Amino acid sequence: MRQELQQGFQDQMQAELASAYLYLAMAGFCAHRGFQGMSHWLRLQWQEELKHALKFFDFLLERGVAPQLRVLDQPPAQWESPQHLFEQVLAHEQRVTERIHELYRQAVELRDYPAQVFLHWFIEEQVEEENQARAVIEQLRLVGQDPVGLYLVDQRLGERKPEES
Repeated sequence: MRQELQQGFQDQMQAELASAYLYLAMAGFCAHRGFQGMSHWLRLQWQEELKHALKFFDFLLERGVAPQLRVLDQPPAQWESPQHLFEQVLAHEQRVTERIHELYRQAVELRDYPAQVFLHWFIEEQVEEENQARAVIEQLRLVGQDPVGLYLVDQRLGERKPEES
């Protein structure tokens, strides 16, 4: 694996861990505000991001590269509202998508076929991640600050099942 691609994969592994950290902070914020369903949804995101980081970790090992773990920055702890929080989820996932696309572009340029195959899964996953966040935002926009509407959205988000591995 070429050095520049190794670095990109190391950076993406770190970004996935930072994503997990962010989603756990968001889950704590929601739970503290009484939105247990939103907290549940975000905890599942936290678990998914840890799995994503491990995929990069294991892929690096399979390619003969020693994964390098670095210190994570402290994530934010406050958001204006549930809608604002989920808008931040979408913006974050869009940045992750950009990173994955850039890694794929590099893998194509360097003719690293195993990396291209590996990244296909992440390209599809990011479509799903962004779609899920958009759906939550739309529901929150529909209900606005209506307490009953927020309660119903929160209940629905609490029904989310863990992804199949």
